[in-house]
Amino acid sequence: MLSGRRLDLLDPSPLDIEIEDIAHGLSRVARWNGQTLGVHAFSVAQHCLLVEAIAGRAGIGPVKRLMALLHDAAEYVIGDLISPFKAAVGLDYKGFELRLQGAIHRRFGLIPQPEPGLTQLIKQADRAAAFLEAHQLAGFALSDAVKFFGRPEGLDDIIIVPLAPDAAKTAYLARFVELSEVLK
Repeated sequence: MLSGRRLDLLDPSPLDIEIEDIAHGLSRVARWNGQTLGVHAFSVAQHCLLVEAIAGRAGIGPVKRLMALLHDAAEYVIGDLISPFKAAVGLDYKGFELRLQGAIHRRFGLIPQPEPGLTQLIKQADRAAAFLEAHQLAGFALSDAVKFFGRPEGLDDIIIVPLAPDAAKTAYLARFVELSEVLK
C-alpha cells in the first residue's frame, strides 16, 4: 500500500489497514466499470459517501453512519466487481470479502459485521444509490433504473456530479474523520 503497509489478503490484519490507503484506493476505483457520464469516473469513494448520506436520512447515529461509509471499503484492494460476477465466483470470494471487511471494521473500533437491521438499511441505501447512479450517470432510462433497482422515495433532491479522484479522496477522508470522532 502507499502507506508502506503490507496487507495479507488471505489473512488480513487490522494493524495493516490505514484509512488513507482505503480513501486513496476507493477514489480511483470506478463504479459501473467507468461507463458513466462526466469528466471523471464515478468512484467507489463517492458512492460510499452517497450511501452514507442516504442511510443517514433514516436518523441513524455516527457509528452506524461510519459503517455505511465503510460498506465497500474492501474494494480498495479487490476492486468493484458487479454482483452477478461475485455470485459466479462463488462463496470463496464472498468469504474473502467478508474477512477483509471484518478486519477493516476492527481496525476502526467497529464490530466485524453489522447487526441485521443495519445491514438491511445499508443495502437499501446502496440500492437507492445504484438507482440514482444508473439513471443520472450510467445511461439507464428511468423505467430501466426502476425495473432493476426500484424507485426510492424522497431522493429527488440528490444530483450526482462525479468528482476528480483527489477530490473524492479528500471528501471521503473528511467524512471519515467527522464520523469517527465519536469513537475517541
